[in-house]
Amino acid sequence: MGNCQDVALFKECYFQVHERDLEADIEGDTSGDVRNLLMALLQPTLFPYEDFDVMADIKAIRKACKGFGTDEQAIIDILANRSADQRQEIKQAYFDKYDDELVDVLKSELAGNFENAIVAMLDLPVIYAVKELRKAMKGAGTDENVLVEILCTATNASTSATLRLDIEGDTSGDVRNLLMALLQAGEGCFGTDESTFSYILASRNYLQLQATFKAYEQLSGTEILDAIENETGGTLKKCYVALVRVAKNPQLYFARRLNKAMKGAGTDDDTLIRIIYDLETIKEMYLEKYDVSLKDAIRDECSGDYKRLLLAVCH
Repeated sequence: MGNCQDVALFKECYFQVHERDLEADIEGDTSGDVRNLLMALLQPTLFPYEDFDVMADIKAIRKACKGFGTDEQAIIDILANRSADQRQEIKQAYFDKYDDELVDVLKSELAGNFENAIVAMLDLPVIYAVKELRKAMKGAGTDENVLVEILCTATNASTSATLRLDIEGDTSGDVRNLLMALLQAGEGCFGTDESTFSYILASRNYLQLQATFKAYEQLSGTEILDAIENETGGTLKKCYVALVRVAKNPQLYFARRLNKAMKGAGTDDDTLIRIIYDLETIKEMYLEKYDVSLKDAIRDECSGDYKRLLLAVCH
């Protein structure tokens, strides 16, 4: 789901038809990973600001960027509390009124990871993901971890012929076959040389995969992740593990990614920024898994306006 209006409409229709609360029924009739997944799907990741006034927002941003110095807190207060669609309205309205691209204006005023995070927030999530995929395959070498994270966790990828060519040129073998299958999922055009496992992982939704994993484990007596560990290696194993973990529990998968990004010396800011859209939905799982709040982890690892922005996104 993800879109707040879609989620609200779905819940309302369920209540009108059955005169029952959907979340209460899921809590009562499911358990374990299935319940976690269904409840996660019913939590929108994008919450529109109720008192949204696009003209007031663009004037406030304009004021924050004019004169001596920049009012970074004003920019954070606005952009961190607007949905992705509302940020698109702000971007368009800014251009219509001032004949300036908002991204260019903010790039000239901001710097470092704070600039990168703000610019990322002004893209629709799918557009930013495509840009990150391109960046991961540009130049010498390929950042396969980024390919795995984005393509193996996307539920509705928007792709292009150029992206397909990049994957064909920068990856090989079973990894290329799996990534191309993920891009083509739902199009009915899988090649004949995809493995059965890759085909299933790339073409089934999360609930179908959970049922498949359960059946496999009952028949074989082997946990699916153990089978992957024993039978595959390298980047292909990373892809399979990511797909299985995100199908079982999306929030836990991203909590692990965030923890890894902030653990040890230095911080993987690119990963933090990529996951910025979902920080709000991950924070409860992060606390449950690591016994430290996501906000406290961010406070320890980040600084300045960048830290204030991430904390604001976490609410």
